[in-house]
Parts: sequence; C-alpha cells; structure tokens
Amino acid sequence: MPRKTTLRRARRDKQAGKAATTQAGEFVREEMDKVKRGSSRVKSPRQAVAIGLSMARRAGVDLPAPGRGKAKAQTRKGAARAYQRGQESGELSGRKAARRGKTSKPSSRGRSRRGAQASSRAKSTRSRRSTSSRRGTSSRRRSTGRAGRARR
Repeated sequence: MPRKTTLRRARRDKQAGKAATTQAGEFVREEMDKVKRGSSRVKSPRQAVAIGLSMARRAGVDLPAPGRGKAKAQTRKGAARAYQRGQESGELSGRKAARRGKTSKPSSRGRSRRGAQASSRAKSTRSRRSTSSRRGTSSRRRSTGRAGRARR
C-alpha cells in the first residue's frame, strides 16, 4: 500500500502533465526508501523497481504492461493484471480501491532475515549499468538529453 505522500506526489505530477514514468518514479522512490530503512527486504534493486512499478500500476498510473520481447510472459501477465486493477479502482483513477489481505507471519519473518544491501549504491549502480548496456547508444543519448532538459 503506497503512502499518502507518494500518492500526493504522483497526483501532482499527473496534474502537471508529466509522463506516466515520472509518476511511477515516485512509487519506485518509496520502495527504495523502504529498503534503506529496512522495512522492505528485497533481494536486488531491480526487484525494488519492479515492486514500485507494480504499485504505480495498481494505484492507477497509466503505465501499460511491457510489450512482447521486452519482458517474460509471466511478467507481462502480472503487469497487465496490475494495470487493469489500477484502471478499475486505483487511487489516481478516482475510484475506490479494493482492500488488500494481511501478510502471513512466515512470509514477513522470511523478509526480515534478508539484509538491507539491495539498496546499496554499488548494487544500484551495477543494476543501472547492466540495464544501460542492453540498450542502444542512440536510446541512451536520447534519455540523457531528456534528463538534461528536465533539470533546467
């Protein structure tokens, strides 16, 4: 369940006309903060990003599932389900959200045994580099330009 501040930030981004990925970034940031605080024990930064994107889709951010060839079929299916749920009853869609079940004790105990290294700077950098290396040069240049324009 996303925090109210995260939803507020995402709503403000939406009203400002920013991209869906910017709105989703707020949810990813929240998940990374949870990892740093130790309340979310993910195994890798990539898993934290995936959880953040799923939360964003469920909250109603207009972020469709990845296309064929971009992710595994199972991932696409889960993303499509989360997107559908968000469009039907997401916080940002203006409709009432469905209530989530309680996490079982064994599940939460298992999470507490994991370390908080998933959000370490080294792991995040390694993850970004490996993702970046899979993209083409022109794609990387385009995103650098976009980032530069966003900072101005």
